Amino acid sequence: MTDLAERPGHTEALDRVRAAADRLCTYPFACWHYGDSIGFEGLLAATDLLGDGRYEGFVHGACKAWIPRARPYREIDNTAPGYALCLLYERTGDEAVLAACLDLAGFLTARRTVHGVYVSFERAPLRTPYGGATLSPDEHALLDDPGAGTFVDCLHFDAPFLVKLGRVANDERLVDAGVGQALAIVGLLQQPDGLFAHFFLERTEKTYGHGWGRGQGWALLGLLDVLEQLPESHPDASPIRASFVRLADALVRTQEPDGHWPTPIADRSSFHETSTASFAAAGLARGVALGLLDASAGAVARRAWHASLASVRPDGSTIGVSAALWASTAPTHYAGAPVGFQVPWGAGPFLVAAREQLPISDLTPPVRAG
Repeated sequence: MTDLAERPGHTEALDRVRAAADRLCTYPFACWHYGDSIGFEGLLAATDLLGDGRYEGFVHGACKAWIPRARPYREIDNTAPGYALCLLYERTGDEAVLAACLDLAGFLTARRTVHGVYVSFERAPLRTPYGGATLSPDEHALLDDPGAGTFVDCLHFDAPFLVKLGRVANDERLVDAGVGQALAIVGLLQQPDGLFAHFFLERTEKTYGHGWGRGQGWALLGLLDVLEQLPESHPDASPIRASFVRLADALVRTQEPDGHWPTPIADRSSFHETSTASFAAAGLARGVALGLLDASAGAVARRAWHASLASVRPDGSTIGVSAALWASTAPTHYAGAPVGFQVPWGAGPFLVAAREQLPISDLTPPVRAG
């Protein structure tokens, strides 16, 4: 665990936030792919925290560049940062952004479902496991023909986007669709111990990747984003709130002394994925602020924040963030993932966590870029 005397002070922490945001703006976003959602939310958080409109301007520019070439939509567009684009519309009032969000939602809600969850990929992106684990003959056969799959990441994509867009556009059908996705993903992927599995395959009717560290972060923030848009009296707020609390409780009881979590979380000998701490520092602190969690979760969030901050170098680069995992049926896949990557799912949650953990009241309003 980082010694108190070695922890960056407030000014140094803000310097790292700025450096991380600047570096993230150099990332080759593909419009769209995994990690874009938290990357864009992180840049908006950086504008809030630093009072610098360049980061919001980057998100706005990327969105405006995507709009004229959005169609034809592709399967990978299920990873679009829809929630961040709704936030962008609220900030800028750009009607073209809202129109693009509504058009994208039409595509996303037309997909077929498995157990009520929109199919992420009709051919799930299975790969041979990191670390070279031996697969059974049935698992080898799945590599060639995996069938459709649904993924926990989509709890950060679909549900918050549809609920937020429904609120912004005053369309209760979209709100209902988003709430339905949250409930269906919880029902399919959340396990008895409160943690989420990574994915579900229609062909086998099984879940895989129980307790993947970063996956808990996707679920944590996604559930929060949905809950923030629902009044307490909403008939489905209670089960979504209960799911969030179960997940938060699981994270509270499994945090390691250094503020991190192993991946998978049940394997205490596995490496500590630093992006998990960033997600947890953001989500648990927000949960406390919203009155959903008690002070013990706040203490865990603070330890996670110190661990997250220590994993960001002064030049804004991150330490200990794993590669894109895609999917594997082998449990050892997660612990065997290579690390050391500069990606939106490393910098993005760090920036979102910084907004929750660092005071911003003394900063001037953001200056609009352009």
